[in-house]
Amino acid sequence: MKRNALFAFMMVLILSVATACGDAEESGAESGETIKIGVLASLTGALEAYGHQTKKGFELGLDYGTDGTMEVAGKKIEVIFEDTETDPKVARQKALTLLEDEDVDFLVGSSSSGDTLAVTPLAEEYEKVMVVEPAAADSITGAEYNDYVFRTARNSSQDAAAAAAAIAGDGVKIATLAPDYAFGRDGVSAFKTAAEDLGAEIIHEEYADAAATDFTANIQKIIDSDPDYLYVVWAGANTPWNQIVDMQVQEKGIKITTGVADRATLPMMAPLVGMDGFTLYYHTLPDNEVNDWLVEKHQEEYDEAPDLFTPGGMSAALAVLEALKQTDGSTDSKELIETMEGMEFATPKGTMTFRPEDHQALQEMYSVTLVESDEHDYPVPELKKVLTPEETAPPIMNGK
Repeated sequence: MKRNALFAFMMVLILSVATACGDAEESGAESGETIKIGVLASLTGALEAYGHQTKKGFELGLDYGTDGTMEVAGKKIEVIFEDTETDPKVARQKALTLLEDEDVDFLVGSSSSGDTLAVTPLAEEYEKVMVVEPAAADSITGAEYNDYVFRTARNSSQDAAAAAAAIAGDGVKIATLAPDYAFGRDGVSAFKTAAEDLGAEIIHEEYADAAATDFTANIQKIIDSDPDYLYVVWAGANTPWNQIVDMQVQEKGIKITTGVADRATLPMMAPLVGMDGFTLYYHTLPDNEVNDWLVEKHQEEYDEAPDLFTPGGMSAALAVLEALKQTDGSTDSKELIETMEGMEFATPKGTMTFRPEDHQALQEMYSVTLVESDEHDYPVPELKKVLTPEETAPPIMNGK
């Protein structure tokens, strides 16, 4: 009898332990031991160079932010990259794949403002936090704002504040040239406001097809308007610089100013040496430990310095990691939103802060002069002044 009772007790104990282990395993699976991040980027198409820069930066950001473990708050990180092909319809479809088939916890992207605006409503619909990088259109955190969207990228108004600081003043006449889509129109609108606040007059706005390769007619209209300055807003490989030079715009007494973009555009800007302008990043400009690490690691991994949008990709990764550290790994969107509003986090551009009212990251910009380089066969931006996050803070445009 005693043996039978002991046997029965042991069987109950074994079953209890097995059941407890099963419950623990099921609980662990339900809580999600892997955090999935879906990254949308232009890996092909007109902005593919930007997409690849963002991808490299995002991967390096995860490496830096996790000390190479690819884990945060005890959970593994899985990243899925999808190519938007720089096409809003494709971007939306790829986002749906990430949300429905992959069940990602975060969205990140994209390279194009058009692609991004096609996706941000899905973040709200599926209640997933989306970190926007590097799309710059003001409307993303303005007219098309929703609570699930946070942006590490600078927006057009931050570009505009930096650009206006370089040239605008009482009585200065300015013409603009930009691509005819959200990025270009938002960029000109923001610049116009900033320049007029400083006393300048915008006397002509010229918009070219975003895929144009011939800018002759556009540039001639600008010449005919006889401005003191031409402010150019452009993104992509089909830049207007060669034709601006060929049509001798500067020789006609019109000074050029623009944002200094990625390295691929710098050889084409050789005739603009001496130009005062701005940039959102060049690897020699920021002075902080995160940027030092990025420059060294990027050189080691890719045998070149990081480019224009590499630090943005890194910043997006660091923002996601900081939010997860503060929530102890929780991917509950309401908790994440509460955490990320007002959150400060270290980036290659110094400390960024997500402004609570519109989730735009306030950040450094750089006032520069384009100078000849002893190291390269193209001109490079030389720092005139670091423009602080407070100096370039854009207006809140979402009605809040």
